[in-house]
Amino acid sequence: MKKTVGLWIDHEKAVIVSVTGTEEEIKLIHSNMGEQRIEQQRRQNGRSVPSDDIRLRVLTEHLNTYYEEVISCIRDAESILLFGSGEAKGELKKRLEKDNLGERIVGVETADKMTDQQIVAKVKNHFPHRSLAVG
Repeated sequence: MKKTVGLWIDHEKAVIVSVTGTEEEIKLIHSNMGEQRIEQQRRQNGRSVPSDDIRLRVLTEHLNTYYEEVISCIRDAESILLFGSGEAKGELKKRLEKDNLGERIVGVETADKMTDQQIVAKVKNHFPHRSLAVG
């Protein structure tokens, strides 16, 4: 059965809407970047402040782990629609291309913050032939 995925993503969270036949699944993945920022602020208020290079390396490693988790959830999709408000969608697109999944991307769009219901509606509108039957 063919699987399509719509993914709203930013550096804080990813909302993945998967549609397979008449079945729909919504998965939420948090990056925990907020926790990372809190830890950085604690260090800045203390005596030891990490250098910008160390902070950048930690942030990059954290994002890599986050993107790997997202990719593991969408790897088996035939078609992928990426959308979101910031740079994360473009960063994820590059990662998908690096993993030889770029040909599955059917669109990359800028979209403001959305509720989960708005995200589901956008995915259903983009892949209308794969959406759940109404009624």
